[in-house]
Formats: sequence, C-alpha cells, structure tokens
Amino acid sequence: MTRSSHYFYEPALGHGLQHDPFNAIIGPRPIGWIASVNAKGQRNLAPYSFFNCFNYHPPIVGFSSAGWKDSVANIHATGEFVWNLVTRPLAAAMNETSASLPAGEDEFAVAGLTPVQGERVKAHRVAQSPVNFECPLSQCIALVDASGHETGSWLVLGEVVAVHIDRRLLDADGVYQTAAAEPVLRGGGPSAYFGISAQQRFDLVRPDDRNRR
Repeated sequence: MTRSSHYFYEPALGHGLQHDPFNAIIGPRPIGWIASVNAKGQRNLAPYSFFNCFNYHPPIVGFSSAGWKDSVANIHATGEFVWNLVTRPLAAAMNETSASLPAGEDEFAVAGLTPVQGERVKAHRVAQSPVNFECPLSQCIALVDASGHETGSWLVLGEVVAVHIDRRLLDADGVYQTAAAEPVLRGGGPSAYFGISAQQRFDLVRPDDRNRR
C-alpha cells in the first residue's frame, strides 16, 4: 500500500495528532483585542484569536467567540466596541487580559492599562496601543455548521467609524508602516505567538495592475 504524501483526517472524527492543527494552519492570525462596556458602564477587555477585517468600504472588522462571553454580551447590549492593536511591548498585558475574571471586573486595571473614552462610542480604547478602531455593532451572528446546527460560537461584526493611529507609524507620504508597529500575531497551540519584520516583506504586482501599465 502506497503511503500518501498528505495526512488526511475528517474534523468531526478527530485529527489524531498531538494538537489540533487547524488554528496553526490558519495563521499567524491577527489578535482581536476587544474593549467593551456593559449596560452599567463597567469596562471589559479581552483578546480573541479569531479576528480579521471583512470589508473595505465601509470598513468592517469582526471576531468570533466560542460561547456567549462577556464581550459578546456587552456588545449585544450596548451595540459597540473598540479594537486595539496588540504590539510586542503590549503582549504580556494582552495575555493578562485573557484571564477568566468575574463579570464586571476591569481587565484594564488588572493589566495596568490606561482606558481612554472613545470619540464615537462609549467603549474605551487602550491608550498604550498605537492603533484603535471604534466600532458600532453591525451584526451578531450565531455560527452554524453545514447541517444548520448551532455551534455555540458567535461572530461579532462592527463598522469602523473612527480610527486612531500613532503618528510615528505614518511615513512622510502618509503610508502606514505595518512592521514598525511590531504587531503580535497568534499561532497554533496554547502559547505560540509571532512577530513580523520589514526584512520579511516581499511585493507582488497583481496581473490586472501589470496589464494596465
């Protein structure tokens, strides 16, 4: 019997490996460091490893939560949140905000972070983070599997209506310098994170753009 060059498994039947490779394959992933407030105005800050942007105009970002956690409950109740960029200097503080705390306890205070009131939303941004997106809720979707059964996870989408960028990350031409921000990206397994550097950059010109030249 010929051994296949590919490892094959069906997720519903288990992967048979030491660690589930799914979130290591889809990675590194941006971190959704989500700030919200509940109906009483109590702050919450939590990192989500399933996060990304989904639309350009208007800009829409979103994160997925395994379960109806405080962030989802707060955003559903108030209709808004703030995304904060996690950078290498903020990695340890971000990790502290992942702790399971009693509802209403302030992760900003626990992690030694400074909350700043949003300009367009009531949720607070992390002052130490160089980039923040203020977002009204656009959709809160219960994720279902291919058979239509609910998974217990929620996809939260928000429209970015206000952006804060540290000016040091904009060059003289006003171009945002991705690597200069030292973003932290999530890998697979319980503890893997990654950074990026300018040395890892490469450029490709899209075929349609080449043809217009």
